[in-house]
Amino acid sequence: MLNIDLTGKRALVAGWLMTAASALLSPRRWPRLAATICLATWPPVLGIFRSLLERGKLDESLRLADGSKLAFERIWPMDADFDSDADVPSAVREHRRYRDCGDFSIAGLTDRLRADFGESCLDIVVHSLANGPEVKKPLLETSRKGYLAAVERGSFSFASMVQRLGPLVRPGGSFLALSYLASQRVVPGYGGGMASAKAALESDARVLAFEAGASGDCV
Repeated sequence: MLNIDLTGKRALVAGWLMTAASALLSPRRWPRLAATICLATWPPVLGIFRSLLERGKLDESLRLADGSKLAFERIWPMDADFDSDADVPSAVREHRRYRDCGDFSIAGLTDRLRADFGESCLDIVVHSLANGPEVKKPLLETSRKGYLAAVERGSFSFASMVQRLGPLVRPGGSFLALSYLASQRVVPGYGGGMASAKAALESDARVLAFEAGASGDCV
């Protein structure tokens, strides 16, 4: 088991679906989890996730080693396609899966955190975002639009989160981005620009560590 003391720490985990819930670390590895966890997930699946959570369908996957259950301090909507509310097209804003979510942009999530917990309210931010619309297509058949969407969602979203959430991270806090071995080698079936997005994510993580660490905003 992992012996890491996260007492009093607050983590924000951002991800598309259930991967976000387990992205921090597998709950079964923890004798207990002293950190509080907030979850930001994609608006189209937010209702499904909350329903599964309330009905106990996720209890087993959220079980900690001591038998208790991983709980979320807050669950918010976030679509990492949008840096701010002004970027959201009206067709998306009015969609039935989005219209009751308020400001679901990355800036909107930042405002929610600040409103609920104040400044310097985060210790850990986990980026578990990847959504390539053409992931099942070989690179040779991937469109420019599909490729750029994969990189935008899978890589640039991390930079956008560091830009906006960095000022809320306490000294000694960290950002973590989850990658995949397709960033380093060929994985057949993982197409649509997703391998490129993961390679870009790893490169961006190094650059952001240098830039944000040097500025003192976060590590």
